[in-house]
Amino acid sequence: MPFLRQATYYFDKGNYYYRQNKLEKALLFFNKTVEVDPDNSLYHYNLACILSRMGDLEKANVIFSRIVQQLDPALTECYFLMAVNFGLLDELEKARYYLNLYLQFSPDGEMVEDAEDLLYALSEEEAEILGEKEPGKEGLSDRLCAEEEEIIRSYDENQAMRRLLWQSLYHDNTQVVEKAIRMFGLLRTGNGEKNLREFVRNPWIKQRMRIQALMELKNMGFKGLVTVYMDGFLRDIDLYYYPLVAPRWLDQWQDVLNLTLENMRRSNSFDELFYEDAQAIWIDFINNSYPRLPVIKKKETWAAGLEYALARYHFLHLTQKKLAGQYSVSPSSISTRYQEINRVLNIEHRAYRNMLRYLTRREQD
Repeated sequence: MPFLRQATYYFDKGNYYYRQNKLEKALLFFNKTVEVDPDNSLYHYNLACILSRMGDLEKANVIFSRIVQQLDPALTECYFLMAVNFGLLDELEKARYYLNLYLQFSPDGEMVEDAEDLLYALSEEEAEILGEKEPGKEGLSDRLCAEEEEIIRSYDENQAMRRLLWQSLYHDNTQVVEKAIRMFGLLRTGNGEKNLREFVRNPWIKQRMRIQALMELKNMGFKGLVTVYMDGFLRDIDLYYYPLVAPRWLDQWQDVLNLTLENMRRSNSFDELFYEDAQAIWIDFINNSYPRLPVIKKKETWAAGLEYALARYHFLHLTQKKLAGQYSVSPSSISTRYQEINRVLNIEHRAYRNMLRYLTRREQD
C-alpha cells in the first residue's frame, strides 16, 4: 500500500524551505499541499503568496481569485494582494477595481489605510495632472524647476502647491521625482517627513527612488524604525543602517554581495533576516567608505570578510578558518578584509550594543 502523507507535512516542509529562502523547493511543497487538500483556502493562499514573491503575478492572481470566489469569500486580503500584483503588472484599472472591492468587503480590515493611499495615487484626477500640460496652466515639470525657496515658502500657504508637490512623487519622469524628494526633505513643518514615509511604503515606486527617499529621511534627522515595502512585504527597518551618500553602484560590489549570499544559502544555517543584514552591512560599508572606496582585486576575500562581519554582528560561531575553506582563501586575508569593514562600521561595538539591548529586554520580560 502506498504511504500517503498529510497536507500539514508538506505545508511545514514548504515553510521550512521558505524560511531558508529556497523558494523553488518551497513552491514544490506548497503545490503538494493543495494537491492533497484542495479545499483548504489557507494552503491556496500561501501558494499564491509565494508565486507573487517569485514574480509569477498572473498565476498568483488566478489563485487569489479562486479563493474568494469558490473557497473562502471571507479571505478578503486576496483582493488587496491582487490589486498590488496588477499594479506591478501596470494594469492600473484592474488594480483600482480590486482595491475598491477590498474596501467594500473589508471596511475594517488591516490593510484599509494602505488601500486608500494606493487608490488616491491611482485616482483619475492624479492621472490628469501627471499627464500633458493643460492650456494656460503651468506644467508639473516647470513648477519643479522653480526656485526651491519659493516652493518651500508657498507650501504651507498654497493648497495647490501642496497637492502638486505630493503628486510629483509619482510622476513618470524620474528627475521630477528626485526633485520632489529633495523638496520634501527641505520642509521643516513635519509634512516632509510624513509624505516621504508614505512614499517608501508604496509598492509601485522604483527601488532607487525608495532608497533616495530613505536617505533623505535620514538627512532630515529622522531616527528609529520606518515601514518600507521590500521584497513583496511591508517591513520595519532601522534608518541607522542606511547611508547618507550613495555613490554609483558598481558591478564588482554586487558580485561580492552575490557571492556572499550564495555561500550563505549553501550552508542552510541562515534565515531571511540574515540575508537582509548581510546586504545592509555591505551597502553601509560601501557608502560610508565614500569617497575612499575599496579596491576589489579578489572578490572571494571580500565576500568571506563580509560573511565573517555578519557572524560577528550576530555572535555566530563561524571561524575564519572555516570560511577560508568555503571561499578557497587564506584566514589572514579574511581577517584583513573584516578589519577594514569593522574600521568603517564598528561592527563589534554595534554587536555588543544590540546584545545588551536584547539582554535588557529579556530581563524586563
